[in-house]
Amino acid sequence: MAQFDEQTEKRLINDVLTLLVTHYGGGLSEEQLDTGLQTVQQAYEQARASHVGQLRKSGEPYIFHPLRVTLLAARHWMDFPSVIAALLHDVVEDTPVTLEDVRKKYGEEVALLVDGLTKVTASEINHQNMNRQDLKEATYKKTVLAAIEDIRVLCLKFWDRIDNLMTINALSEEKQKLIAEETRTIYVPLAQHLGMGHVSTELESLSMQLIYPRRAERYRERVNAVREQTKDHLRKIRAKIMNACEHQRLDVSLKDRWRPFSIAAAREMPRGFVALYTLEAHVDRIRDAYVFLGLLHSMFPSIPGKLRDHLNVSSQFGYQALKTTVQVGEQRMRVEITTRKLARFNDSGVLAPGFEFKLDNFRGLMRSLMEGESAFDTASLKLASATIQVYTPHGDIRILPEGSSLLDFAFDIHESLGLTARRGRINGRTRLLKTRLLDGDQVEVETAEKPEVLPKWLEWAVTPKARNTIRRYLRNKVRTS
Repeated sequence: MAQFDEQTEKRLINDVLTLLVTHYGGGLSEEQLDTGLQTVQQAYEQARASHVGQLRKSGEPYIFHPLRVTLLAARHWMDFPSVIAALLHDVVEDTPVTLEDVRKKYGEEVALLVDGLTKVTASEINHQNMNRQDLKEATYKKTVLAAIEDIRVLCLKFWDRIDNLMTINALSEEKQKLIAEETRTIYVPLAQHLGMGHVSTELESLSMQLIYPRRAERYRERVNAVREQTKDHLRKIRAKIMNACEHQRLDVSLKDRWRPFSIAAAREMPRGFVALYTLEAHVDRIRDAYVFLGLLHSMFPSIPGKLRDHLNVSSQFGYQALKTTVQVGEQRMRVEITTRKLARFNDSGVLAPGFEFKLDNFRGLMRSLMEGESAFDTASLKLASATIQVYTPHGDIRILPEGSSLLDFAFDIHESLGLTARRGRINGRTRLLKTRLLDGDQVEVETAEKPEVLPKWLEWAVTPKARNTIRRYLRNKVRTS
């Protein structure tokens, strides 16, 4: 049962301040750190005063929602302006505080983040007859436009959504499922695209629990049963591994990870322990990861064909780890090995210190989605979460969604090249425009003298840029004919 007393409130804000000191204390002067912490404390006190007397539909005092959102932001390496914006993210929407008040007190940077998280109102866009769906779509567009300029807006939206999903029980079942479906189709692929694998997994799991509650309950019961059956066995395995690491003077941290609920997880549930559990091992250096792998395989037989090396070549969504399965007595056990630094990348993606994020690619994707005919082209967004890398004849790299065609490649180079494309050459062989590309392909486009765009091109193209350009061209052609 959640506690909503003053002691819990103080603990939450103290945890936020402690995380900020841990993450940023070493890189700031004492004066800068003190100023930052004082401003966070000031924002907390303003949020507390602004929301005083307000209750959420669950009955809890409202201040606990922004505090939990802020704690998630601080845990994922978000900076001082982001943490301040998280504390204040609902004051403009739900209290008399204005955006100008926030701007004057905390500066332009915080005001922009808060504005990106504030819902659109009918009066704001001078349109009194908009229904709730129209306002929701306008709010999406506002958030995405803000995220194009500052990625932190979207990350703050993730924390807000996670807390809302975890405290959603007071809403009607119909509304819960609508919010869950929206999360699954929009925010999950966006988190994946930002390299935030654990965040996207949590968003998906929380959503699917609301869409399939009975199935989720059965899954939870099964996981709890397996945990209880294997806890003594796991304790002995971890002790054996730690003893071996100590003898080798290998600094390693072990962490249990039980698979969150999803439809895929539920389907594999009958397989039991091997499908539900993963042992995570975190070391300091990549070299140590391979040393640990050798040590593990010397203790427990490895299962042939189950080793995946994603340390040097990251997986589809940027996840970096060694993955293996070993035979421990009568049971098989999955193990993932990574460095502590890469574990931060796997957890926080774009927010983790040192994470290489292709911001231009993300902005291009967002702009293409904004140009679509619906508020969000969710099919294109889902596709764009998985990418392939292909090459021009000169060796330049182009990043495209998985499943892209030769036609998508042409439009990615330039709109005019796409419109005049006739066929192409993939790895030196002539291919049709509808041919799907594979990771590592070298692609060359052959053109006609004038556009030969056909309606069936819409079936061949998957990228928002290609589909939007084809639609515009066909509409203009109809108008002028």
